[in-house]
Amino acid sequence: MSAQTDEIVTRDEPEIREPVEGLAGLGAYARDYVARVRGGELGSIPAVVGLIVITVVFAVLHQGFLSAYNIEALVIQAAPIIVMAMGLIFVLLLGEIDLSAGTTGGLCSAITAVLILRHGASWWLALVVGLIAGAIIGFGMGWLRARVGIPSFVITLATFLAFQGVTLILIGGQGSVILPSDSPLIKLENGFVPLWLGWMLLALLVIGYASIKINDALGRRRSGLSRVPFTVIAAKVVGLAALGAVFTYEMGVNRNLTTNAFFSNKAQGMPWVVVLLVILFIVWHFVLTRTRYGRHVYAVGGNAEAARRAGIVVSRIRISVFVICSGMAAVSGMVAASLLQSVQSNAGAGNTLLLAVGAAVIGGTSLFGGRGRIIDAVLGGLVVAVIINGMSDLIQGANSAGYEWVVTGAVLLLAAGFDAVVRRGRTG
Repeated sequence: MSAQTDEIVTRDEPEIREPVEGLAGLGAYARDYVARVRGGELGSIPAVVGLIVITVVFAVLHQGFLSAYNIEALVIQAAPIIVMAMGLIFVLLLGEIDLSAGTTGGLCSAITAVLILRHGASWWLALVVGLIAGAIIGFGMGWLRARVGIPSFVITLATFLAFQGVTLILIGGQGSVILPSDSPLIKLENGFVPLWLGWMLLALLVIGYASIKINDALGRRRSGLSRVPFTVIAAKVVGLAALGAVFTYEMGVNRNLTTNAFFSNKAQGMPWVVVLLVILFIVWHFVLTRTRYGRHVYAVGGNAEAARRAGIVVSRIRISVFVICSGMAAVSGMVAASLLQSVQSNAGAGNTLLLAVGAAVIGGTSLFGGRGRIIDAVLGGLVVAVIINGMSDLIQGANSAGYEWVVTGAVLLLAAGFDAVVRRGRTG
């Protein structure tokens, strides 16, 4: 690749959102930030504001909404959605879609469960096979899109239908396959990190984040470039530490309401899936914002023809994003199986995909390509989980599920409409 390709980024890539050269101090940074917001670069602001508002509303209407038990429920319910949304962001960045992500995750989890229960495979080997199956599926869909030229909507609609049938065949007439009670896979959503380890991981996360931000600022200053003021960096570090400390403290409360025969009767500590989410976030955030591959993804999403002329192999980028998306769908399927402690014959069907796409869009990822970040999946997934959880507490009766979906759909429509308006304002 030529050095020219490294310069191809879109205006939506997070790492280039720095104050213009020559600005210094907190006041100048604030003015520049306000100017960028007025210009349409809202980032995660709508998702954060929405998350705060609906959380406050449900906390006022439902006294136990912010209890440690309910916070844990929110996290484990949101985890499969967040994981799948992380993978979908790569596809959406290119203006593509993967309608089969949900059923891909269901199929991969079914493969894993069948290998464990019917063929006596060890849990880790079955898990690896399931994840590899997801990557192979993604490669096949990406190849059909990039090399044959079939629209991604058609390809993934066909696989959405086909994978439901394959999963049903694998599970058979049993309706579901129950995972072994001692499987480490179940403990992912139902086991808890020791308290001391939770606080240690939080300290490492805060220190690592602070080190990276300070190192970036110092590097830009040495190069004579504009940088984020250290006051802003300090505020972000303190904010991360405070939020992390509150969450870790809340998860330290014993939330045992029922006795689980599979685990200790003390439900204390953050779920292990939180550690998985943090690891996945760090990895994919690094890939998108600090690697040549990430710059190429943004470049192709912003203008595929310009990227091709600059020397980027667009077909490889297209194939790779489908591999990542299906691989993450497989991980999401494993997380969902851990939550349910089983794999259903209809695993991944229904609203699974719609919730994940909704999470990405609500978080700030554009359906038109070129704009999106991994944090969008986290924020959007939490918004979706809060809505579903809060509505289930407030509305009871036979029609409660219907009202939940109506509200979730309205929020998604609002987010998509907002995205369209912002995009029109930028191009107009």
